[in-house]
Amino acid sequence: MSTFALKLIAITSMLIDHVAAVFIPANSWPYLICRLIGRLAFPIYAFLIVEGFYHTRNIKKYLLRLGIFALISEVPFDLAFYNKWFYGKHQNIFFTLFLGLLTIYLINMAENKYKEKMLVVNLVNTAITLASCFLAVLLKTDYKFTGILLIVAFYLFRGNKLMSAITMVILSGNIIQAFSALSIIPISFYNGKKGRNIKYLFYVFYPAHLIILYLIHLIV
Repeated sequence: MSTFALKLIAITSMLIDHVAAVFIPANSWPYLICRLIGRLAFPIYAFLIVEGFYHTRNIKKYLLRLGIFALISEVPFDLAFYNKWFYGKHQNIFFTLFLGLLTIYLINMAENKYKEKMLVVNLVNTAITLASCFLAVLLKTDYKFTGILLIVAFYLFRGNKLMSAITMVILSGNIIQAFSALSIIPISFYNGKKGRNIKYLFYVFYPAHLIILYLIHLIV
């Protein structure tokens, strides 16, 4: 299964989740089912962030893209979920992905710089991770510190599907979120290939679908 295929699965599950959040009454079975399906999305994106880190030619440009689309997506995110131009108490998923990528980038730098001193590496990497988690909580990013920890876990346990799945369950916090561990199934079929090269598919889709959901909500 290529990167493109995994992105399609993540986008589809995310769309189902967001449609439920905007249109379906909470505490109903359709709402619950859609939200369970939606739990697959973020772990796949987190996994792809790590794979993207290893395969990108320019990590700084990668970070810049995530940062730009985090800003672009914030108004559509606030409109779709809070019916406000600026909410401020919950930031979109691009901020989490940006912080997660920055975290593993800094961790990797520390590992290369202090590779002969494992104690120093562990201490520095712990400090980096805790600082990123604190920043995620402070900024109120989607998934907050658990999103950062999951990206770091995919980095540390790269190739270890069992540990990745266990981490997802540990970080879930509740039964519904624990269904995110099922994302390890499509991730297990990842073949390391890019697939179709539609580079900006997810970037554009995210703010675009949020705007569309908001406009439909206004009409109905």
